[in-house]
Amino acid sequence: MIDLYTWSTPNGRKVSIMLEECGLPYTVHEIDIGKDQQFAPEFLAISPNNKIPAIVDRENGRSVFESGAILIYLAEKTGKFGGADEAERLAVLEWLMWQMGGVGPMLGQAHHFLRFNVGKAPYAEERYGNEAKRLYGVADRRLATHAYLAGDNPSIADFATWPWFSRFEWQGIDLAEFPNVRRWYLDLAGRPGVQRGYDVPARGNAIPLPG
Repeated sequence: MIDLYTWSTPNGRKVSIMLEECGLPYTVHEIDIGKDQQFAPEFLAISPNNKIPAIVDRENGRSVFESGAILIYLAEKTGKFGGADEAERLAVLEWLMWQMGGVGPMLGQAHHFLRFNVGKAPYAEERYGNEAKRLYGVADRRLATHAYLAGDNPSIADFATWPWFSRFEWQGIDLAEFPNVRRWYLDLAGRPGVQRGYDVPARGNAIPLPG
């Protein structure tokens, strides 16, 4: 059994999607970041950077924080979605690190300036809006020749990236401009595990679908 400490953000959804896709039983512990619950001492004991998500594996008592580390841990624990051979495992890690180092931080800034602080910093809006388009372009070129980011099979790289791309509207992105991303996005959106993992903690949130 996995204890999942999370909230309904792209980083939180990465892990709930992975747990659903792996079929691992888990218990959800809501960490309402709007109420600063991420600063509670009991949460900081397992996530010292006061960020969701975090997990505790009841089978061995291990706690893991940082979404990328959690995905790698779960892939190694289950033998799923981490790559079938050495070459695929390397590709999975490459594209996972691309998400962790680029997609997450840059699209997070796009949300901050393009959705929540419109008009306050035109330079920042342009900078992060352009960077969002560049990252979608990187993914679109990759997905023109591969079914999924790491190759022919879905992986933790996809489960890490897809929740961020699910906020395409927040980022000023029209998926029609990125047809390969659109195909990949809808493919993953149709997976039952992704559908179940998206609305965790349960709030009745529906997956955004492009027109």
